Order: sequence, then C-alpha cells, then structure tokens
Amino acid sequence: MTPDAAPPPLPAATQPERRLHPMSWLFVLLQQLKQFIVPLIALVVFGSGDRDELWPLIGVAVLVVTSLWQYFTYRYGVSGDSLVVRSGLLERSVRVIPFARIHNVALQQSVLHRVFGVAEVRLESAGGKKPEAQMRVLKLEDALALEALVRRRGTAASDAGEVREADTLLALSPLEVLKVGLISNRGLIVIGAGVAGVSQFSPRVLPNFFEAFGTRVLGFAGEHHFGPADYAIAALSLLALGLVLLRLLSVLLALLQYFGFRLSEHERRLTVERGLLARWRTSASRRRIQAWTLREGLIHRLLKRRSLEVDTAVAEEQNQQRALREIAPVATPARCDELIEHLLPKAAWTQLQWQALPTSAWWRLLLPEIVPTLLAAGFATWRFGAWGLLALLWLPWSAWRARQRIRRAAYGVNASVVAVREGWWSRHWRFAEIDKLQALQLTRSPIDRRCGTATLWMDTSGAGAMAPPLRIRFLPEAEAQALYAALSRTLAKQALRW
Repeated sequence: MTPDAAPPPLPAATQPERRLHPMSWLFVLLQQLKQFIVPLIALVVFGSGDRDELWPLIGVAVLVVTSLWQYFTYRYGVSGDSLVVRSGLLERSVRVIPFARIHNVALQQSVLHRVFGVAEVRLESAGGKKPEAQMRVLKLEDALALEALVRRRGTAASDAGEVREADTLLALSPLEVLKVGLISNRGLIVIGAGVAGVSQFSPRVLPNFFEAFGTRVLGFAGEHHFGPADYAIAALSLLALGLVLLRLLSVLLALLQYFGFRLSEHERRLTVERGLLARWRTSASRRRIQAWTLREGLIHRLLKRRSLEVDTAVAEEQNQQRALREIAPVATPARCDELIEHLLPKAAWTQLQWQALPTSAWWRLLLPEIVPTLLAAGFATWRFGAWGLLALLWLPWSAWRARQRIRRAAYGVNASVVAVREGWWSRHWRFAEIDKLQALQLTRSPIDRRCGTATLWMDTSGAGAMAPPLRIRFLPEAEAQALYAALSRTLAKQALRW
C-alpha cells in the first residue's frame, strides 16, 4: 500500500454501484474454510464408508456457492453524503452509512491479498459490536479511493479542493522495530496460545512431552553425578536459554507486525501503516481519540524509549485488532512529548503541574500482597520445612516497592486535560481531554472511610481491556470532593465531543 499515492477519487454525486473484486469470492471462501476446517477434518478422519467421505466435498461445495452468491449480490456506491451497501437477493439488505458516522477506515493486506493487488476494507463507528461495513475484497486502488473519500467527507472538505500530501509524524527504522521486539512480550502470548491449542487437540501431549524431557534430563544428571551446584547451574542455564528464545520470538513477531511502521497526518486524520508480509493500514480522525496512555517499562528505560497508545471511539469486535491504538510503538521520551504536544496543542503536556498523592498511603498498596504471601509461606513451610519461611522475604520487598510506587503516583489537571501517573518498575501515564469524559464517579471503600480518602473514577469511550484505568486513588476526601465538583462544572458547560 502506498499512502502518499493520490488514489482516483470517487465522484461526489450519486455514482453507479460497484461490485467487489472478481476474486473476492476466493477470499470469502478461505475465511469460511478457516471457521469450518476442524469439522471438515473430523469428517475426513473419523468418517467411515464411501458415503460419509463425500460429506467434506459437499460442505466445501456449499461454501463455494455461498462465496459466489455473496460476490454476485453485493454492491456499494455513494449517494450524497452516505455510502450505500446492498447485499442479498432473496433476502435483500440495504445499509445507508453516513460518512460522518464512519470513525475509522481499516485496510488489511495478507500475503495473498498483495499477490492479487487487493485489500480488505473495514468501516467502523463508535457504536455496535461489528463494523458498519466489511468489504472482502476490493481492488487496492478502489480501497484507497474509498478511504480518501471517507477522509474528505468526514472532515467536510471540498472534493474539488487540492489534495495535500500526508505529513509523516513518525517512521520506525528496522533498528527501532527490533527494539519493539526486545521491549514487548508478544512471544509469551504466542507460546500461551500454542499451549492452549495443543491442549485442546490432545490434553496428554504436553504432559507426556515434559515427562519424557524430565526423565532424560534427570537420567543425564544422574549418569554424570550432578551435585546441588550443578543442578542450580543447569536450571539457570535452561532459564536463560528460554528467556533468550522467548525474546527472539518477540523480535520476529515485531518485525512481522511493525516493519515499515509509519504514522502520518492528513487533514486532521491520522493514518498508521505497518507490516512485513501482511500489511495493515488504519486511519481515524484525531477528534475520535478519547484517551491516551504513555508507557515506560524497565527495558524501555534501558533503551531510553517509551510507547504511546490511544483509545478511539470505535467498538472493538471480538478477536479483532484494535483499529488505531499504537501511535508510537517505540520512541524517545522527547519524541513522545512532541507527538502529544502536536496532537493535543491545548493540553500543555510538558508544562502540566503534577500533584503528589499522600505518601502515607503506601501500606494500602501492600495490602493485596500480604495474604497471598502468608499462604504461600505456610504451604512452603508445610512442604519443605523451615526453608519455606524464606517466602516471607517477599513482604519487605513488597513494602519497599509500595513506597516507591506511592512516591511516583501523582495527578495533574488543567483547563484541557486530566492526567494520572502511576507505577515504579513499570510506569504509565494515563490522560484524557476533559471534554471527552463521559462519566465521573466518586467511590469510598470501607478502608477509604476509615482513612478519610476517596477514589475518583473518570470514564471515556472506547477504553481497551489492556488500558489502565483513568482514576485518582487515595485522595483526601475534601480534595476529592473539590476536584469532583470542579470537573462536574466544567463538563456541564461543555458539549461532549466524540
């Protein structure tokens, strides 16, 4: 995909309806085969008799007919300020989608898509569990033209106006992509998914593997008369090897997902393009961004980098990648601040005044770890004797860590944004524009009432499951009430902006 290329514009007025790409039925068929591949394999493997063996072929034939039917009955076109999608023949469906309702345009190209020069287009809005329209597939030129049309109509720009080239805000070199892999733990996610898949296929595969591996290792150690020190060195070596392999897998996944990463801006619309073999191209209006998350882990600090993510007002479909989430998978702290200042010029991010939380609340961060530690120490003592009491050493470490976390915890509020800073070992900054807040809630737990404190929760649209909550904890009650009242007055005067 070439984001700077000027795609052929679609007519502004009502235009003749268009079909999908002639090979779209093949991609629909492949998608359906992915869903039914397990039942089809089961019929082939466990079927008995010639008649049963025909059922997989019949099933594939039905899927082929369904795919061709969708191609011949699917149409789309432009009518005024709306996109019109027609589908079905016996049971007809007409969907009229105003351009103002489309919040995100996502283009995806797998390796097979790139071979045929096509792309899958997904138009998403802030409402509903599914995309407003999903076109599988369009010719790449038509997909880019549709994206350009949505961008122009969504910003109320004149179709006859001059097309300005997109401005590149951030581009990652291959070296920076490697740093993404070193920072992330995506390899662990893939291994977890693989273990779950193998367990579903056969619950005894992994136990048998580890049993055989353990027998061989212990047999080797017994033959060479390993002592305690040798066992410790071998265990540490295996652990180090596992961590290295896990990090290499994360680097490989980062190359596949983020190679050629480019963040660009065109008429207040952000576009991200990335991917080595498969390519993703997503775009969303800046005003659709609801909240921001700035992350900094231990490896981030060693590499002098941070990550910047956003929440957009787009419903997230199950097992679907977030439309526009990572503004900067990795960048220097100064570059992240520059991006925030550019995209939120009124926030005065670098001049934000931070208010520290009471440091006396450190013990409340320690509370959740006391009971599990005592239980673990009790079990270890019952199993290994007095050596199990060493597990109690976790409590001093947890107490020291809680003190470090509370010292860094703070919040900041000005006329435009509200921000929260938390974490120590792994840090994050969570912030949002005040006029994007949808709800305020002041809560007090029994401990809060005992300590005279409260927690202020702030909700926005489109918050992801992995995003930290936007909340201010351990505030003195009077300060929390005053902040709640001030934000409520500000929200009452301003209209909610999506």
